[in-house]
Amino acid sequence: MNEIPGDLKFMKSHEWARVEDNGTVTVGISDHAQGLLGDLVYVELPSVGDDVQAGNACAVVESVKAASDVYAPISGKVVAVNSALSDKPETINEDAYGEGWVFVVKPSNLAEEIEELLDPDAYAELIESEEH
Repeated sequence: MNEIPGDLKFMKSHEWARVEDNGTVTVGISDHAQGLLGDLVYVELPSVGDDVQAGNACAVVESVKAASDVYAPISGKVVAVNSALSDKPETINEDAYGEGWVFVVKPSNLAEEIEELLDPDAYAELIESEEH
């Protein structure tokens, strides 16, 4: 299993959230999720300015195997999207926690919602339980 960065929080549906120094939250899908999906061929991004709700689907990643919704871990307004994924969706496969980020949210209720997410240890346990 790949290393899970300690500065991330996770949803049970395998999205990650990183609180940035400027108060925004960068969102992506976990390395585990991209591994399950296989080679990604398409990413449907939210639009800058979209309001997203924690727990609601707001993007889609498609692989040769399946399409999968990407859920917002945090509510707020989308302030940036990784448009490079449109041309190179496999970036998520190559660097899920870095260059493969999907979108950035300006959160509306960060303090409460971030507490609802799994820390890296709890996420590692979740992955392990799914594999057995």
